Amino acid sequence: MNMPDLIRLRNGEKVQNTFSAKEYAGRMAKVRKHMGENNIDAVLFTSYHNINFYSDFLYCSFGRFYGLAVTHDKTTVIAANIDGAQPWRKGVADDMLTYTDWQRGNYFRAVQACIPNKGRVGIEFDHLPIERLEMLKAALPNVEFVDIAAACMKMRMIKTAEEIEFIANGAQVCDIGGAALVAAVKEGVPEHEVALASTQAMVREIAKRYPHTELMDTWTWFQSGINTDGAHNPVTTRKVQKGDILSLNCFSMISGYYTALERTLFLDHASDAHLRLWEINCKVHDEGKKLLVPGAKCSDIALELNKIFAEHDLLKYRTFGYGHSFGTLSHYYGREAGLELREDIDTILEPDMVISMEPMLMLPEGMPGAGGYREHDILVITKDGNRNLTAFPYGPEHNIIKA
Repeated sequence: MNMPDLIRLRNGEKVQNTFSAKEYAGRMAKVRKHMGENNIDAVLFTSYHNINFYSDFLYCSFGRFYGLAVTHDKTTVIAANIDGAQPWRKGVADDMLTYTDWQRGNYFRAVQACIPNKGRVGIEFDHLPIERLEMLKAALPNVEFVDIAAACMKMRMIKTAEEIEFIANGAQVCDIGGAALVAAVKEGVPEHEVALASTQAMVREIAKRYPHTELMDTWTWFQSGINTDGAHNPVTTRKVQKGDILSLNCFSMISGYYTALERTLFLDHASDAHLRLWEINCKVHDEGKKLLVPGAKCSDIALELNKIFAEHDLLKYRTFGYGHSFGTLSHYYGREAGLELREDIDTILEPDMVISMEPMLMLPEGMPGAGGYREHDILVITKDGNRNLTAFPYGPEHNIIKA
């Protein structure tokens, strides 16, 4: 029996998309404008973030390849047969082509069906491993491949009104998760139970606000004691104790858009050494938010905030950049790396960029005030300054939890 290489699955009805048809059309118009200006005949997006951004389809790889093929007159989602017709129901595209597992290399046969074997084709240089790039070159031997990742990243940096409203809702969901987390913190309660309370509150709030959306990937990292030393340390079964430094990290995921709330907390009390360090980090956080204005350079902001830590001989305990962009991103796929508050990023802030302020100090175990301190707000750059999307309070006045 001959099994097909490629099929078109249509099952059920199209679902409500995350953004309006006008929003997706505007995004694609910018891509095609770039294509025209750079003599690019077609584009093959392969990353989670760009396929989601342009088609509203967030794939689950599980070792399979996906794509969004774009020509000057057609868009096609390329998906695996294991997904059924869900990519068609969700995807914003003219066509959806499914490749099967019956023959090896069917993904590349799908690419050949969507992209002519000639001219210049834009691909994401930062996403294709060498082996897959070589297979793509073999599938389209007459094509000149050019990078489109950096240009699309710059396009995504400037958010539309729809995007900003969506991100603001995500930030509010995180605030709700933060309140649930604080309510769950008690002496002897393990980290994972506290995290579960927060995540459940966020998922339920997302379902309430967006009953048409997929519910996936919202999570919480709640860390205590020594586990606070890394911003991305996993949840453990460690039980919270009085006097512990605690790290609240709530992440709502709505249709591939990640938002975050991060706060330093203590249970019952904080030592004088802890209070001193916490207040310094909060000062950096306060001053950093004032610097997020149009015309400011990312590297200059980082250097200015370094001075505050250096005044207190704490710069050596700073652990990462002071903030990053928000939009289509997650802990397992990319973000606009050109919009980070680091010494090596010279991007100029513009209105409608969305960026966090999140200074962190980490003092190793055995030192007075040991632990990780981190505060995190999400801000929209406006014409005259910025607008803070995060409402959850921070600092010793608010976040020493009564035992």
